Amino acid sequence: MQIGLLGLGTVGTGVVELLENNKDVIAKRINDHINVKKVLVKDLNKKRTPLVEGKITDKFEDILNDDNISVIVEVMGGEEPALSYIKEALKRGKHVVTANKEVIAKHGRELFELSAENDVNLFFEASVAGGIPIIKPMKECLSANKIVKIMGILNGTTNYILSQMTEQEKSFDEALKEAQLEGYAESDPTDDIKGYDAARKLAILSSIAFNTRITSDQVYTEGIDSVSKADIQYAREMGQVIKLIALGKKHEDSVEVSVTPVLLPKDHPLASVSGSFNAIMAEGNAVGPVMFYGLGAGKMPTASAVVADIMETVRNNNCSKFNCTCFDNLEVMDPGQACSSFYIRLLVVDKPGVLAKIAGAFSQYQISLSKVFQKNTINGTAEIVIVTYDVPFENLKRALDQMKDYDEVEEISTVIRVEGEQN
Repeated sequence: MQIGLLGLGTVGTGVVELLENNKDVIAKRINDHINVKKVLVKDLNKKRTPLVEGKITDKFEDILNDDNISVIVEVMGGEEPALSYIKEALKRGKHVVTANKEVIAKHGRELFELSAENDVNLFFEASVAGGIPIIKPMKECLSANKIVKIMGILNGTTNYILSQMTEQEKSFDEALKEAQLEGYAESDPTDDIKGYDAARKLAILSSIAFNTRITSDQVYTEGIDSVSKADIQYAREMGQVIKLIALGKKHEDSVEVSVTPVLLPKDHPLASVSGSFNAIMAEGNAVGPVMFYGLGAGKMPTASAVVADIMETVRNNNCSKFNCTCFDNLEVMDPGQACSSFYIRLLVVDKPGVLAKIAGAFSQYQISLSKVFQKNTINGTAEIVIVTYDVPFENLKRALDQMKDYDEVEEISTVIRVEGEQN
């Protein structure tokens, strides 16, 4: 099996090394040998692993027009030119393996239609959770189930930052700087800390879980940059931890999808997922809850998923194809209609009647309060922490918008969803 590799960065190099290091066991498992014939790079002069000597090109056409190459592996990242290269490969009847979450999340429908038209496979296991097997289990092992909920930690950078804030009592800025020094965060960490990376992965998972096409722009998304040391501390006092949670939930005729910080009880399975690890929980109507855990990114974990997809392509060549399963057309729920409990931290003027006024605003929008704490008072300003029972998000937003007009409310510091509070 001759393959063309698009990209020789961290993951691409990992793919080449893994194919070499495990070549004997791979050959025995698929009864074939996998050979990297050509590798596409931007800079021909950059020093590369000796394993690709004589195979480097900076022209995609050298790979596309090679009739001996039957599988193209895309590990370039980014939307373009990766999308155009994948489309051209599928049109030429070449199987494609990709780790590109952005392309799959935005253009999955178009690409699956192309793969079906040309009777080739499109595999993308590495696009969601690095080395954690989740795409194939969702499509095959759990396919007898109706999936009613998926919930997970899908971004290792944000999980590392929140873990540092929780376990080492660091500020957000301190934890982010350490994540960058350790190589867990990019110099521009926007996609991670704003939740965009997790939203793309959730769009892919939700499309598979609920058999309906969901794109990343339909996922309600909040990042972790508003989470403070104070929020981490108050969560700890309530027996909870804060995680960036990707949530997909099936309702009767719609799907709820969101990526937001969430307060989890300490005994929740996702609460103990620490550092750069990822975890995904899925709940089926037959199997019940199942959980997948491991390294969600990195050179070799991601290469593991890519090479496994290449091996599956060899097994499936001229046989059954990995077809799209988005046969439903469900609506994506308006984020305002989604119900949850909420943690709210406020700064208010410390004087009689303020709590009663705030409670009145909540009551006006049918919001019941589970907990109310006055934490600190400095120079006449009191810090108030409130936890609500389940309420539609739209009701909460209206109540908070009303409070912003109160002279007594100096700041609405933080609003975070809470898992576990019930009416």
